[in-house]
Amino acid sequence: MVLKPKLQVMERKILGIDPGTNIMGYGVISADGNKPKMETMGVIMLNKITDPYEKLAIIHKRTTWLIDEFLPDECAIEAPFFGQNVQSMLKLGRAQGVAIAAAISRQIPITEYAPRKIKLAITGNGDASKEQVAGFLQKMLGFTDLPKNLDATDGLAAAVCHFYQKVPTSTAKSCKSWADYVNRNPDKIIGQKGTK
Repeated sequence: MVLKPKLQVMERKILGIDPGTNIMGYGVISADGNKPKMETMGVIMLNKITDPYEKLAIIHKRTTWLIDEFLPDECAIEAPFFGQNVQSMLKLGRAQGVAIAAAISRQIPITEYAPRKIKLAITGNGDASKEQVAGFLQKMLGFTDLPKNLDATDGLAAAVCHFYQKVPTSTAKSCKSWADYVNRNPDKIIGQKGTK
């Protein structure tokens, strides 16, 4: 009789971030199998702060607090959308970089996702609106009230998109070929000549 090994279910917690210089959305999900569960979502309001460096300091401080409070295993962040306004792109890139630096300071693996990929993962439509993404997440995760600011569901969407990728970034190893895989995983080879 051949016994198949039990698949180990990996519990993971993911922080999703929708970076912004006026509003930063975030969401945290946990998963212990094939179904994600929402832990929290919200926004960090920065629109009343005029000093751009103070905004960055707040983004770093609040992102670090979220990591320390919810202890995520991984972080998913929306990559900047390439628009025509160079100044807006620069500001958004700084906001994203500061959030990434906060995760790095806590040794949390980070994965970036294009906005289109996130929308596609949630709704099946890469051109979906914020409202459509929020509606799909509401049905999927079972929360009753939509937030007033949909940047919160955008942050949550980044976390859910990462969950559906199925490979935790903290343990993923890229192999160049089957020979490379065998070399890295000799304990997984059964029935080789000369083995007992």
